[in-house]
Amino acid sequence: MAKKEKFYVVWEGHKPGIYTKWDDCKAAVKGYASAKFKSFESFDLAKKAYNGDYEDYKGKSKPKSSLTKEQLAKIGEPNLYSIAVDAASSGNPGKMEYRGVDTQTEKQLFHQGPFPQGTNNIGEFLALVHGLAYLKKKGSDRILYTDSRIAMGWVQKKTCKTKLPSNSKNKEMFDLVDRAITWLKENKYKTKIVKWETKAWGEIPADFGRK
Repeated sequence: MAKKEKFYVVWEGHKPGIYTKWDDCKAAVKGYASAKFKSFESFDLAKKAYNGDYEDYKGKSKPKSSLTKEQLAKIGEPNLYSIAVDAASSGNPGKMEYRGVDTQTEKQLFHQGPFPQGTNNIGEFLALVHGLAYLKKKGSDRILYTDSRIAMGWVQKKTCKTKLPSNSKNKEMFDLVDRAITWLKENKYKTKIVKWETKAWGEIPADFGRK
């Protein structure tokens, strides 16, 4: 099955415009404070959004839910007093990066990578630990959202159970993994880690938009 085409709108970045490739969009916003960008399913939608106001489109990427009204009511709405983390990997293994954002504003709070050889699960794990350390340092009582149950399990067990072997290409990433495990073993935290309900709420706000 052919990969579904996407169009990326950059309202504010190094070079605003409409892009057909994620790498071009990423280059246009990487390192730009308060960058504003979003993906769309068609050029017409992207063009309309680009000519409009970012505030009318941010955080409105929810797909039609397959859940019943009763299920949606039981899940409720996400707690916006939180941060959300996510990772993306181009291949498995492949180039991997992760980030954390303010759930309500989608402002990027931290970002690491890309690392030349990693996996999505490792990225999700590192993102969670980074989020925990970030909130503890800030003395914040916000909750932490992730869409990865695997990463939640690894954090709970204070380990990273990846099967990816360590080598010269991914040494930097594995050094970070070791630091994350050490942090979990040496620190106590009160932050509540919560599973992001993608089926009800759409993609997690920290999503890199590569699907």
